[in-house]
Amino acid sequence: MIIKKAAAVICAAVMMTCAQGFSADVSYAQITETQYSAYVSRYQLSDPDANDITKKTYDFICDNFEKYIITCQQESTWMGSPDYEMNYIKDTTGKLPAMRGLDFMNDDFNGVVSRAKAWHEKGGLVTICWHTGVYGKGYTESLNDDPDFSKILTKGTTEYKKMMASWDKAAAALGQLQDAGVTVFWRPFHEFDGQWFWWGKGGKNNFIKLWRMMYDYFTNEKGLHNLIWVLGYSGEVRSGWYPGDDYCDIIGSDTYDNSTNLAGWNRLKALNTGKPLAFHECGNVPLISQFKDDGTIWSWFMIWHTDYITGNNKTRLASVYNSERAITLDEISIDNYVYVTLNTDSETLSQQPVSVSFDDAAETRLTAKDSFFTIPAFKDGTYKMTLSAEGFAPRTCEIEISGGKLAVDPGTVLNLKGDINGDKNISATDLLLAKSHIKGAKQLEGYDFSCADIDEDSRINAADLLKMKSHIKGVSPLW
Repeated sequence: MIIKKAAAVICAAVMMTCAQGFSADVSYAQITETQYSAYVSRYQLSDPDANDITKKTYDFICDNFEKYIITCQQESTWMGSPDYEMNYIKDTTGKLPAMRGLDFMNDDFNGVVSRAKAWHEKGGLVTICWHTGVYGKGYTESLNDDPDFSKILTKGTTEYKKMMASWDKAAAALGQLQDAGVTVFWRPFHEFDGQWFWWGKGGKNNFIKLWRMMYDYFTNEKGLHNLIWVLGYSGEVRSGWYPGDDYCDIIGSDTYDNSTNLAGWNRLKALNTGKPLAFHECGNVPLISQFKDDGTIWSWFMIWHTDYITGNNKTRLASVYNSERAITLDEISIDNYVYVTLNTDSETLSQQPVSVSFDDAAETRLTAKDSFFTIPAFKDGTYKMTLSAEGFAPRTCEIEISGGKLAVDPGTVLNLKGDINGDKNISATDLLLAKSHIKGAKQLEGYDFSCADIDEDSRINAADLLKMKSHIKGVSPLW
């Protein structure tokens, strides 16, 4: 069972192929062109120059995929308040979605930028789509436009230049968000394989050219390195439309049939991209237990706006938002997100709960279902953090909170008890290291000492050696 707190969510998943360790975290306000390579990500974005917070956000998505579902809600702007849907969800469930969906439709670039920044300041995630005609405007044009793709895809033509002028407006808005430290889950040209919007009317080959053109233009020419590219199929997920691994980061599908979208999930999985999957539009959201039973634990679900959200059964909606497997706004903080490597080849051991304790006055203790958690909202200062898991040597390290954020990610690794050299096993090498310490030939220090101290009595002696030998012989395994 995960302990859920307003200030500290326990996020779950363990992927033992991830790299160990982190380098300095960079706060939103500090991100500059020269700092993009500071954070070492565990998962590869399509953009190798993605900025640090975007890398960390993508790590968060990948870590939690198939474990937890992020709640997301599409906004409207014509219901008296742009927070119409958010207020409804809060009143109905007591929670707010972790991710907010926005739309550049009708050239609402300034409004979207303003609301995205405000949501980001609350700690939330931002996803943006764009209902637009070839040269701008909104929903009507997105449906009715029927361009000559040979012209809009050819540099130098009048049609190409007019389309680029529209793209420049979107790029400028996304650039403002980049300057503000906001990562955007960018979902352009959605439902392309449905072919009801203009961007799908030219067929799969022209769509792929169009998608790659925007990707290259925004990434390489406009220098937008705050985007996580979301390729949003319709519910059909038709074959032949995939632009390639180097041009997207998340693939998704949508449906309004009130299901968990199992059909879309299976079709996306069949593409074998290895990328996280998103249920990027739905109407009535099923119970989380139904997602679990169907094996469709998406990265997120996003309910569409106005009548779609209010059409949900209130009791079911409250159950979804308060589920242990749903991540809401109060349970997310990318800045203070910590990943712990449980250093073992055993799948069972890699899923051991991790206990986390801090030396603050409140004796804060957390239990992560797997090995992901968020540092609580401590006052600025330095704290000792102790991590422990069954079968693993406990580890204590210092963390520094500055400006309400984790100044340096601790990058913690827990080795199995007795695994002194950290090779995921106890062997004669570890036994020799422990013997050398006892004889005074080579003293073990720090975490190496902790790994050899099987009894956790602050000393290494014959009792520890005996347990290591018994483990190696298979007589009495330590884990």
